[in-house]
Amino acid sequence: MPPDELLALFERMATAVGDALAPIAGPARRARTAKPGQYAIDLVADAVALRELRGAGLAVLSEESGRTGPTDSAYTIVLDPVDGSTNASRHLPYWCTSICALGPDGPEVALVVNQATGVRYRAIRGRGATRDGVLIRASDATTIESSFVALSSIPAHPLAWKQCRILGSAALALCDVATGAFDAYLDLESMHAPWDYLGGLLIAFEAGASLRDAQGRRLDVADADARRQIVAAGTLELLDRLAPTVRGSE
Repeated sequence: MPPDELLALFERMATAVGDALAPIAGPARRARTAKPGQYAIDLVADAVALRELRGAGLAVLSEESGRTGPTDSAYTIVLDPVDGSTNASRHLPYWCTSICALGPDGPEVALVVNQATGVRYRAIRGRGATRDGVLIRASDATTIESSFVALSSIPAHPLAWKQCRILGSAALALCDVATGAFDAYLDLESMHAPWDYLGGLLIAFEAGASLRDAQGRRLDVADADARRQIVAAGTLELLDRLAPTVRGSE
């Protein structure tokens, strides 16, 4: 399937997920399942997403339902139906659907949709990244002291950054690195799975940002058991300064 067709498929899927979750409110929005950390809305979103993707002949790796589809697919579609589920459950406007087509040469097509605001981040490998259709570019900050940084958790030893925020969605934080809203993103403790970061990774990379795992492991994996410690920055200089500060922390 060509990249533009994949992106169109992702667009339809994300719209369907947003439409399915919009009417769910109050206690139903905050209802949990028996699985630790999982909300009922996660399963609603996953069922809708898989329904839209079914029939495309693609392998899917989803946070909620694991791996489905053919084993010989050219792409593995790595999906987080609701990234930032707690935010979503509380109607905090920082949660998204994140989806990425992972091919033999790495991430190829990505869409991240802030389902609370409708903002859409898109990327096709080699063709740049956009926010609602407008090309985006990462920050040119090079020093920690001048940086506005997104974090995954409270740091044990804060650095001398200008300011920081913990907003609860790795995918959206990476997209905000892509736009330059954040100068960097640091995964300090929680190790993220591929569905958490691959969509945002391609968007940030196509916007000129630099990304790596703090442990030096490959990021372009479609393994449900893989966990990575993401460090991203608008410039390689800033990344090189930040990475040693988080390496080895889990």
